[in-house]
Amino acid sequence: MMNKKRFFATVAALGVVTIGLAACGNGGGSASSSSSSASAKITAVGSTALQPLVEKAASNYQSQNKGVNISVQGGGSGTGLSQVQEGSVQIGNSDIFASQQSGIKASKLVDHKVAVVGMTPVVNKDVGVKNVSMDQLKQIFTGKITNWKQLGGKNEKITVVNRAKGSGTRATFEAAVLNGETAVKSQEQDSNGTVQKIVSTTPGAISYLAFSYVNDSLQALSIDNVKPTDANVETNDWKIWSYEHMYTKGQPNKATKEFLAYIDAKKQQNGLVKKMGYISIHDMKVSKDANNNVTDNKN
Repeated sequence: MMNKKRFFATVAALGVVTIGLAACGNGGGSASSSSSSASAKITAVGSTALQPLVEKAASNYQSQNKGVNISVQGGGSGTGLSQVQEGSVQIGNSDIFASQQSGIKASKLVDHKVAVVGMTPVVNKDVGVKNVSMDQLKQIFTGKITNWKQLGGKNEKITVVNRAKGSGTRATFEAAVLNGETAVKSQEQDSNGTVQKIVSTTPGAISYLAFSYVNDSLQALSIDNVKPTDANVETNDWKIWSYEHMYTKGQPNKATKEFLAYIDAKKQQNGLVKKMGYISIHDMKVSKDANNNVTDNKN
């Protein structure tokens, strides 16, 4: 086994850049260091919808502890799942269940649900539409409605911006909205951040984003007069939402387990998670399985 001095020399030689973080034994307690997890390296890759939360959690974790190096990267849910399955990273971040991704052996992975994300259709603010029915939204994304005037808005061509295949956000949106139909051919983008910029600057544009990426430069659409709010997600009155999963290949090692416990702790769920625009996993009044079956939570 490579000793510590040789390990760090190798890392330095390869020019690996990571965010220095430390492991702690619990999520809400005082800062502490763990000799058993010191000098461990954790890499988390995948969902861009989840990425901001994991990055911020990592930064906060670093301020409390010393020793563990955590690198947080995007790439999409499909990338996260495939890389954690291969064993090349410790955590695969995903907006979808592993069983929903082609080529992934879900039985080999362990699911750690850390939050819920609501997703909403967003439009350029010039279109003049603030509410659509679920059927109208489906017709937009399948190419049957092509001008905003058909929905009482501006006489302007609808420009659909989709997410790339392999995106968990896209899979969640299509499962809730398209009901098995094929999306119209359109430009595809890899990340929530890129979609946010394109829709806000492109007349007539429509796409969909995680709630945490919606800002004043965009118009979020209501669906059947239901607003895209956390409270409506918690009861499933708002249908477009998913769990944020942090998958490990088998049970996580000690350092990874401690980082996951930090995010799941009550202090982080009621503070950081909500502050970052996500929904606490513990606030959900319903549960959803990989087949999109929704059931009431029992107390």
